[in-house]
Amino acid sequence: MEGGCAVVALIGRLAIIGVGLIGGSLARALKRARACEHVIGCARNQEGLKKAMALGVIDEFAMDVGSATEGADMVVVATPLGTTEAILKSMAGHLHADALVTDVGSAKATVAAAARKSLDRHLALFVPGHPVAGTEKSGVEASFAELFEGHRVILTPLLETDPKAVQRVQKMWEKTGAEVIMMDVERHDKLLAATSHLPHTLAYSLVDCLAQMDERADIFRFAAGGFADFTRIASSSPSMWHDICLANRDNLLEVIEQFSHRLEELKDALREADSNALMEMLTRAKAARDVYAANCNSQRAPGKTGPAVGPKS
Repeated sequence: MEGGCAVVALIGRLAIIGVGLIGGSLARALKRARACEHVIGCARNQEGLKKAMALGVIDEFAMDVGSATEGADMVVVATPLGTTEAILKSMAGHLHADALVTDVGSAKATVAAAARKSLDRHLALFVPGHPVAGTEKSGVEASFAELFEGHRVILTPLLETDPKAVQRVQKMWEKTGAEVIMMDVERHDKLLAATSHLPHTLAYSLVDCLAQMDERADIFRFAAGGFADFTRIASSSPSMWHDICLANRDNLLEVIEQFSHRLEELKDALREADSNALMEMLTRAKAARDVYAANCNSQRAPGKTGPAVGPKS
């Protein structure tokens, strides 16, 4: 570049394993920020990869993990949690010495265990991660570059992880407009069980319950905005949430037990027509929700608009 220095991209060759909503949005965001030079996608569905090529999300694709990760500077695993161990094993012999590996999984204990089993001496360059952003839609056609703007990405480095690797993965996510925070694996899984995994399972359970009722046709016919808002996330990928529930089942069971206890208290208040208990519960919940909403609004950039997004997981 005459009269100045050429800008060097943060990532030369980026390999994304699983080019769906999250993987596709990451590729779009990094391309928009000129933070990577070349993106190769990998997935089981060739048609989806061809679509990603046509949309300009990726520059080339490979059908096997080994070929996709050969020569990559950064590898991002963006597939359902149940596939993580097999994918890490598939890439282990193909990574060059300085290649960084990260993931986007919603439960980190199983990811950490899979990495320790599969990556051997490359474990120091593995940085577990979780972008807390998404929509109920799936597939590369649902991806967009703004998905992570103003949202948090949680990194959960292992004891074995090289701090320099963490810094580079943090920079990658910051290029997307995300806020990056650090957290240990156990705390992440406990918090996400309460704030994401429980709400998703409740939404799925409610829709499934109503769909089994004799009056289901009228129930869905007359359902209003509140029902749509609460159950939107039940349109998320069942295979993804199947894996998340099983991967974080101990923490999820614990928070379901706590919720069940509160639900029993609500049933008791209704059964006994306990007006005071009912009003106290409703008032506490409203106050807590209002504080949460106010905090969300204060953290949102002024004037920012875009597609409606919410927690992925």
